[in-house]
Amino acid sequence: MHDEHAHERRFSGNADRLRAPERLARLEVERVVALARDGSEIASALDVGTGTGVFAQAFAGLGLAVTGIDVNPGLLAVARDIVPAVAFREGIAEALPFPDRSFDLVFLSLVLHETDDAVAALREARRVARLRVAVLEWPYVEEEQGPPLWHRLDGEAVAKFATAAGFAGVDAMQLDHVDLYRLTP
Repeated sequence: MHDEHAHERRFSGNADRLRAPERLARLEVERVVALARDGSEIASALDVGTGTGVFAQAFAGLGLAVTGIDVNPGLLAVARDIVPAVAFREGIAEALPFPDRSFDLVFLSLVLHETDDAVAALREARRVARLRVAVLEWPYVEEEQGPPLWHRLDGEAVAKFATAAGFAGVDAMQLDHVDLYRLTP
């Protein structure tokens, strides 16, 4: 059993930075949300690593039933204020506190590189997903925005983790500023 207080990697920036207009533009929120849902009848979503609820807000704005989970209680407090329609809970990606097949879509928003165990996090996402798991990550290039290169995941690593977690396929998409992976359970 994981203890969220023992979680080694934790976002240490402030909530305002997570919602800065330049960062939101780089995240291509509307495009990412559309691609994460594309081709599936998605009515519910779990936003893992929700932070201040940027993607939870976008999914909820489309009428989905959304739950957001994050290890950081301070960010969750901000998310609750901004997106009251979403149910937010504290927890970690490697031990999701939900029954099997609870959500149509499980979305990991810039969190896989932050997990202590990426395979365990993806295994948990697969367990609670009914239709699809989507993973958003920074591209594997050195940039001023986002984490340093040594802290990013390349497509090969994401595919390796997904295969080890039991996924049948990985659809990788390089967007303008982020990479999106749709995983087939």
